[in-house]
Amino acid sequence: MSHFPDLAAIDALDRADPLRRMRDRFAMPEGVIYLDGNSLGPASHAVFHELEQAARHEWGHDLIRSWNTAGWFEMPLELGDRIGRLVGAGPSQTVVADTTSVNIFKALHAAMGLRAGRNVIVAEGGSFPTDLYMAEGVASTRPGTELRLEGVDAEAIEDLIDERVGVVLVNHVDYKSGRLRDMAALTQKIHAAGALAVWDLCHSAGALPVDLDGAKADFAVGCTYKYLNGGPGAPAFIYVATRHQAAAQNPLSGWWGHARPFAFEQHYAGHVGIRRFQCGTQPILSMRALKAALVTWDEVDMAALRAKSVALTGLFIELVETRCAGFGLALESPRDDAERGSQVSFAHENAYEVMQALIARGVIGDFRAPSTMRFGFAPLYLGYRDVWNAVEIMQDVFSAGAWQDPRFAVKAAVT
Repeated sequence: MSHFPDLAAIDALDRADPLRRMRDRFAMPEGVIYLDGNSLGPASHAVFHELEQAARHEWGHDLIRSWNTAGWFEMPLELGDRIGRLVGAGPSQTVVADTTSVNIFKALHAAMGLRAGRNVIVAEGGSFPTDLYMAEGVASTRPGTELRLEGVDAEAIEDLIDERVGVVLVNHVDYKSGRLRDMAALTQKIHAAGALAVWDLCHSAGALPVDLDGAKADFAVGCTYKYLNGGPGAPAFIYVATRHQAAAQNPLSGWWGHARPFAFEQHYAGHVGIRRFQCGTQPILSMRALKAALVTWDEVDMAALRAKSVALTGLFIELVETRCAGFGLALESPRDDAERGSQVSFAHENAYEVMQALIARGVIGDFRAPSTMRFGFAPLYLGYRDVWNAVEIMQDVFSAGAWQDPRFAVKAAVT
């Protein structure tokens, strides 16, 4: 905003918001300002009906017949294409399956298999830990494979890419800072070196426009329980560009990826298309929750979503830095709108305690060790008044020293 806003200006923004009507789709507890949709999105009202239908009627009444009569068997592909629209993927390139970790393993292994003779995987040293753990796991199964890390082996990921690199695993939006990478530019540099790109979309799918096909991405993975609101433990998705599907091999050759799973053949023969990147039987109840969540997303204009996201995060930064100045907060997220995803992070010496005090007051964000407070801004159910009120509460928590209550220093298992 061009000048410091007052409450009248904030309310005017809410009245003019083209996404305001979406808020009523979600089951939000009274008195809560939910700034943690970048970790677990809230349920939509439609999910409860969908789960009732799937559990009580399809499973409870139709039993195994529902694999055919309720479309259970085709659901991973149907949902994959619906997510594909949100991440810029044309039909038959995305499938909902397994978890993000498992899909990272599959994508890295498949990409390395397409680059025989190359023995280096490049990743970010500050990546979300599961990305690094899975990269280590892939390297351990391929003798002679080396793992190079941005921030450890070189300052920039571009400086690590040479003729020995087979694949680069990179996050579109950094999980801690919210920094947004230029997908098209980095993919072009990766391809120029003869390597392949695997993009982690966990913090961008449903948060901002993504153009996998336009960027010429090779593989991508992402989760559905954050901005897409699929529910806790909702299955993830994997994208494999059409040009790679004939040759790319899924290292987890489960029967769901077989060309003829119900022929019960003794040896594996992978499906020729994206179906090959499935592994085991899919979690149908979780998929039905995701199916209901995606009904809302079918109506979303991603450009409008991005515009509101930028406005919300920019407003939050402005208000926090103005109202909470002098309390030891340091912005960790990019100040430039074009470089920021849909979250804002601030560092503080007592970040954990401060976050617990905020949660106790109904402002729910999360903590990432060692000193980061993360706040996610999901434009479908957050408004400008929510941002204003959240910062008012934050100012009060600091001014009153409420975070110093000993109970807020007790570490929970999940932070």
